[in-house]
Amino acid sequence: MTAPTVRAAAPRGRRPAPPPKPPAAQRWRRRGPLLPALLLTIVLTQIPMLLTVFYSLFSQNLLRPGSREFVGLANYADVLGDRLFRNAVFNTVVLTASTVLLSMALGIGLAILLDKKFLGRSIVRTLLITPFLVMPAAAALLWKTSIFNPVFGLLNWVLSPFGVDNVDWVSRFPMASIILVLVWQWTPFMMLIVLAGLQSQSPEVLEAATVDGAGPWSTFGYITLPHLRQFIELGILLGSIFIVQTFDAIFMITQGGPGQATTNLPYFIYQESFRAFDVGEAAAAGVLVVVATIIIATFALRVISNLFREEV
Repeated sequence: MTAPTVRAAAPRGRRPAPPPKPPAAQRWRRRGPLLPALLLTIVLTQIPMLLTVFYSLFSQNLLRPGSREFVGLANYADVLGDRLFRNAVFNTVVLTASTVLLSMALGIGLAILLDKKFLGRSIVRTLLITPFLVMPAAAALLWKTSIFNPVFGLLNWVLSPFGVDNVDWVSRFPMASIILVLVWQWTPFMMLIVLAGLQSQSPEVLEAATVDGAGPWSTFGYITLPHLRQFIELGILLGSIFIVQTFDAIFMITQGGPGQATTNLPYFIYQESFRAFDVGEAAAAGVLVVVATIIIATFALRVISNLFREEV
């Protein structure tokens, strides 16, 4: 028998030595397959962003060739002082908040229904997910021509027994029309996130609550809702990041009108760049929107990291 090997114990208060790093060649061999994707990401995202920042420092109108002039941060001051820009910010906040809150409320209700077992649940789930799979431009065109049309629209036909007839919804209620389209499109997204949270609940906890005499409302309010809190936060933040960039529905249905009533930040940038041809102010507005989106994305990433930390 050989004597057991005895390892020298590390002195107290000292951390064990870190493992040796792999050679540089081995590290680059691991990173090599990721380099093409990294270079493509830099070319498609970072270089255009740098060019946008560059253009935002110059005053240039495409209708006047040779009019480029360095103005520094004057474009940002002009954009922030523009009444139309402030109106676009207000419309963006109203559109995003209304759509996110309504779609989340409907998503929670549908997720609770789909969490129950019933005949044909898989078919109902597929049908409810379908609006999220339709292309935004196609969905907006469908709503404009088939549902909101004042003469042969489906919405007027459904409401005709209640005395509603030949109502031009897009002209009379432009913001509500856009919100309705976006809620129809984004409710399945919220439903899927909440449904994943419901199905991750511990059945033992729910059974223990039932044994202790808790009713359905008490169980939902004190057990299910706290468990869903971070899933709801995740859906709200991710939905806000995507909905704040809405352009298709506004372009296809209202064209930003009537009277700038539905002009949000992406459509304002489109108007400045492709209608007024003011490259400098459009670039400055784009940079401001990107900064605001990064702030929202930072909160979203924090929520995601906290969610995974709790799961672990």
